This record gives sequence, C-alpha cells and structure tokens, in this order.
Amino acid sequence: MTKKFSIIAAFILVLAACSSSIEDYRGETPELKLEEFFNGELVAYGVVQDYSGEVIQRFRVEMVGTWEGNEGVLDEQFYYTDGREQERIWYLTKTGPNEYEGRASDVEGVAKGKTVGNVLTWEYVLVIEMDGEPFSVTLDDWMYLVDADNMINRTKMYKYGLPVGELTLYIGKR
Repeated sequence: MTKKFSIIAAFILVLAACSSSIEDYRGETPELKLEEFFNGELVAYGVVQDYSGEVIQRFRVEMVGTWEGNEGVLDEQFYYTDGREQERIWYLTKTGPNEYEGRASDVEGVAKGKTVGNVLTWEYVLVIEMDGEPFSVTLDDWMYLVDADNMINRTKMYKYGLPVGELTLYIGKR
C-alpha cells in the first residue's frame, strides 16, 4: 500500500510541477487590458465540448463593450446553431491595476479575474439550463490575447470539482 501511495503522490507532484500559472505570462505582449480589448464591437465563434470531448454546441456571439472609467458593460448576444438565442450582459469593474470583477444575471456571485502579460484568468459559477433545470458549473477561463484585435478563450467547466466540459472561443474586434 505504501508503494502504491508513493507512486500516486509522485505522479501528482509531477502534474503540479507541469501546470501553468498565470505568472508564466508576465512580460508577454501585447498587454491585455479588458477596458481596451472589450471596447466597441466584437464577434466570437465557439464550440462547447462535453466531458468526452464531443462537440455538443456551436455558436456565434455578437458583442458590444463600453467603458466609462473603471466600469464596463459587455452586451453579448448568442446565436446557437440549433436556432436558440440568448443574451448575457456583463457588468465589469476594474478593481486594481490587473484585477477585474464581473456580474451577470446567470452568474452566481461575482466573477474574479486577473491579467498578467497577454493573459486573463477568470473564475466564476455559471447557471446553465440542462434538461429544463438550472445547473451550476464552475468555469475556469483562460483568455489569450493574440494581437490587439484577436483573442482565444479556453474554458474548463467543473461540477463538484470534476471536469464536465470545455469551451473554445475565438473573439475578434470588428
């Protein structure tokens, strides 16, 4: 039993050593500032995959972002390939030089985000509908600014700490 435990512990330590930290992106350019990138008209295209990697949703998002000082609004209109439409309006606040908070009607509590270099990490609980019932999932967003006009967003979704899906999104300025 001790040998088995030692092997598992060593495996976990190796995985932890290989994991990415937002600090790994310090100095990367262009520097991501939400109030600059999410200002004006944007369009996004994305897919949602379930826990097995199967694509279960495809969608387009039309976005308009506006900022006044440290307060921003990001109005998102989702258009799913199955014909459904959805609106999400984010109310964003820059709380520090590289820190942000966000609120939306389908987000439990407050989303917390931090930028370092060209990357944003964003964590929050999103309430989605599944089989007609509300279903809360924890989202771990990583947004990577490619250049001043383009971003890639990778999101892992968890329920009870277990992975239940992923989201990949391209966002571009118009």
